[in-house]
Amino acid sequence: MSLISAIRLSRHALPAFAVQGIYWGGFAAYVPWIKAHIEASDSAFGLALLVAATGAVLSMLLAPLFAARLGRMAVPLAALLLAASFQAPMWVPGVLAFAATMFFAGAGSGLLDVVMNARLSQTEARKGASLMNLNHAIYSFAYAASAISAGLAREAGWPPGVVFAGLAGLTLVAAIFMAERMEPMPDRGDTPAPKGAFGGLILWGGLIVLVAFLAENATEGWSALHVERTLGGGATEGALGPAMLGLTMGVGRFLGQLVVGRLSEVRVIFWGALITSAGALLAAVAPVPLVAYLGFAILGLGVSIIAPMLLALAGRMASDEARARVISRVTVIGYMGFFIGPPIMGFVAGALSLRASFGMVALLLALVPGFLVLMRRAG
Repeated sequence: MSLISAIRLSRHALPAFAVQGIYWGGFAAYVPWIKAHIEASDSAFGLALLVAATGAVLSMLLAPLFAARLGRMAVPLAALLLAASFQAPMWVPGVLAFAATMFFAGAGSGLLDVVMNARLSQTEARKGASLMNLNHAIYSFAYAASAISAGLAREAGWPPGVVFAGLAGLTLVAAIFMAERMEPMPDRGDTPAPKGAFGGLILWGGLIVLVAFLAENATEGWSALHVERTLGGGATEGALGPAMLGLTMGVGRFLGQLVVGRLSEVRVIFWGALITSAGALLAAVAPVPLVAYLGFAILGLGVSIIAPMLLALAGRMASDEARARVISRVTVIGYMGFFIGPPIMGFVAGALSLRASFGMVALLLALVPGFLVLMRRAG
């Protein structure tokens, strides 16, 4: 399939993935500002992000029912909920208020993530096309662009509330293009789970996505602080950390879209995990920001293709009736890593250092080949 055809088939999904990216990219760039504003220690900030993780997981469990009830309007409405939920955390003082509002931000993000991936998986199944890598690449490029823009805004003295109000305006425009003229997702909240939904590829694939998302979001949430605090960089230099991650993830996923179908998913995931581990280790031992950027770039290239390939495979395995539920379950397993990554990083950083936190990420990624062996045996 040509890139133009993939873009045409994804025209309703691409704005949703971009919206998800701009919020987390902007948030990553403002982490040092927010952390100082609410006067949070590393551990306290990590705990606040764990509250966001709780909101995300709960919303993911409800996402299939949300998608079934709202049909083609599920994705744009989820995007608008995400935009609304990210406003309050940018203004509140204190750790407790920040944690409470981040619960809803996490819930909005988790809801959008499941419904947009389920909708895209449905499109893949109906059209016989592979679209996950392209759409996840758009997320990464949007994340990188937002991180750089937010970093420049922060350097200029703009508070995060103003920046995120602007992002809400962009979301309102993007939501117009997200509704599809197609039948609602056939999945229902009372649809029995298919046999083996928590076994085989679903279970071990979910665990692999968990580790990949842990590495990705831990780097998103703490790379700016690592560059600024550990390596002595400024605000713009700090924002380049998550921006480098997002940019290289976008490149990796874009290349993945071009070669999808020519390479074994298992082989790509195996080498992707090892490359990601090497990048995390390099970031951990970096003596200067430039070396850390190289580590983040390597990490981004490696981790970029793991989740899209597994989500696409899980979607193809599922029936039309169960696809949203299966995607939801894989996503819940995987996104436990996406959302617990930053808190775990905070706890390790508080007890040891941010260098130790990135070292821990490298170690976890080294476990992925073992998960692949178990996945193949279960299959």
